[in-house]
Amino acid sequence: MNRRSPTLTRVLRGAWAGGVALLLIACSSGPTRPEPAPLPPDPHLLGVREVWSAEIGAVEFPLVVQAVGHTLGVASGAGMVSLLDARTGEVLWRASAGAPLVAGVGHDGRSAAVVTNENDLVVLQDGRELWRQRLPAPSYTPPLVAGARVFVLGADRSVSAYDGQTGRRLWTQTRSGEALVLREPGVLTAVGDTLVVGLSGRLVGMNPLNGSSRWEVPITTPRGTNDVERLVDLVAGVARQGDVVCVRAFQSAVGCVDAARGVSLWSKPAAGASGLSGDADLLLGSEFDGTLQAWRRSDGERAWNSTLLRLRHPTTPLVMGSLIVVGDDEGRLHFLSRADGALQARYESSPPRAAMMPAITGEGTVPNSYYVDENKGLAATPVLAGNTLVVLTRAGRVLGLRPQ
Repeated sequence: MNRRSPTLTRVLRGAWAGGVALLLIACSSGPTRPEPAPLPPDPHLLGVREVWSAEIGAVEFPLVVQAVGHTLGVASGAGMVSLLDARTGEVLWRASAGAPLVAGVGHDGRSAAVVTNENDLVVLQDGRELWRQRLPAPSYTPPLVAGARVFVLGADRSVSAYDGQTGRRLWTQTRSGEALVLREPGVLTAVGDTLVVGLSGRLVGMNPLNGSSRWEVPITTPRGTNDVERLVDLVAGVARQGDVVCVRAFQSAVGCVDAARGVSLWSKPAAGASGLSGDADLLLGSEFDGTLQAWRRSDGERAWNSTLLRLRHPTTPLVMGSLIVVGDDEGRLHFLSRADGALQARYESSPPRAAMMPAITGEGTVPNSYYVDENKGLAATPVLAGNTLVVLTRAGRVLGLRPQ
């Protein structure tokens, strides 16, 4: 999760051949933000047990944590990449990308791919660097490692494929787009034999063998009188069930697409900046003001909302059976009822350094008041790997938790 305002990148298209030229602008923070309302008392309707913990180093970039089976891909901002066993926290392997990171970690359970601040695509395997390639443009989206290939979505709207073992570039598809793009992870995933990519406000299905377009479906269309108002990037955090992919267009809409047929199922206005999660019946997200929103997956109608974390910059909510878990900007985890968003329990994941545990711990019961690090806040949206909830703080502490 990221507490800062979204950052935009202006693409100066004539500059790619001679080097990348970027003008970074931050969204105006406006007047001093109002204080959030006090949190209600913890009802303690369930317990949370910490089963393992590990240290990976501080995370200073928008990390996306991906679980493939029981394997997790994580990385520090300095460029140390690790694959962990989500059941025990054991480090399967660890290797350096050789430079600070701006995007990652994409992996298939064996190979991991990241992008450095020098625009290098680096692929690591079994604790060593397999290959690296200099990208023609920045990329802020974790590479997709799938089908013995590595796919990259560039900030210049290009999509490229590389051979997973040699790094040879297989194809590149480029297209024009808006002048501004988010300096945040976008949509890049696979559904069956289709590569699904977010380009501007459209979800595009591509042939992974050559990059040709199979279908394009708009989630929203640009509106407004200037580049900022017209920005409609699709943001990372895809809620997929079978062939149906649901995504958010920054500041404008949420929508669902049948990726097998390339057909829009529905699109609804929504004012948020982070991605979606969900299950077969519900979609979940947070709006700009921190309101948690649940939509019916079938038709996009609103099911319920919660103002519990309003003005607290919540992460994308995660569904865990009958529960929803969501983090806030102080590093707390809030466990809510999936049915109506009612608070069930709270878990602190960010307190004073003096209270930190050793880097790796055995199983044990940890009270909800336990503090784990001095850098408040989560570095990524929590993920579920098997029956383990995995949480990563900005200070670089990875926690394996199990609600009871």
